[in-house]
Amino acid sequence: MIVENMNRIKKNIEDSCIACGRDPKEAMLLAVSKTKPAEMIQTLYNEGHRDFGENYVQELREKEAILPKDIRWHMIGHLQRNKVKYIAPFVTMIHSVDTEELALTIEKEAAKNDRIIPILLEVNVAGEETKYGLKPEETAALAEFVGTLPHVKYCGLMTSAPFLEDPEDDRIYFRKLKELSVDINNKNIDNINGNVLSMGMSNDYRVAVEEGSTIIRVGTDIFGARNYNK
Repeated sequence: MIVENMNRIKKNIEDSCIACGRDPKEAMLLAVSKTKPAEMIQTLYNEGHRDFGENYVQELREKEAILPKDIRWHMIGHLQRNKVKYIAPFVTMIHSVDTEELALTIEKEAAKNDRIIPILLEVNVAGEETKYGLKPEETAALAEFVGTLPHVKYCGLMTSAPFLEDPEDDRIYFRKLKELSVDINNKNIDNINGNVLSMGMSNDYRVAVEEGSTIIRVGTDIFGARNYNK
C-alpha cells in the first residue's frame, strides 16, 4: 500500500508541475518517515526512493545506523544545538535553521567532519505562535550571516503552512515564501543563491507545487496516520 501511495503522490506532483508549466524534475518528493519503522523505509528504498525526512535526531540516528548508506537523510524538525554533532557526519540537508547560533553550531560540526552541510532557513510565513521559524523580515540577515560560514551552504527556504480545511487558503503563504526567496537572491549577497523551496505537505502539496515548491514533504499520505504513543 505505501508503494502505491508514494507512486500516486509522485504522479500528482508530476501532473501539477505539467499543469503549471514546470519541469517535473524540479520537484522532489521527500518521504517523511518520522515514527515509522525502518521496514517501511526499506520497502520504499527497494522501489528506488532515496530521500527521507525525519523530525527527531535520536530516531534519525537509529535508522541511519541500520538502513542503506546511500539514503539521503533530511532533518526537517526543530534542531537543538547540542544534537547537531550526532547528524553532522551524514545528514544530506537541514531544513530548519532559524538562528545564528544554530548556524554556527552546524558550521563547527561540519568542519569537524570535513563537510559542507546544505541548509535551508525556516520561515514562519504565517506568523503562527506554535511554530518555529524566522519572521520574513529577519530572513535576509540570517542568509547573509550563513554566507560567511565556509562549511554551511545556503540552499533556500522552508516553511510549514497552517493546516487549513481548504488547501487553496495556503497559497498565499507559499507565494510569499517564493517571493522572499527571489528577493534574497536579488540582493546578490556573497555565497547566497539558493532556489530550494521546501514547502507543501500531505494536505496542500499540489498548491505548493503550483507556487514553486522544489521539495514536497509528505508523510501521512504515504505511511498512514502516525502513532505517537509507541
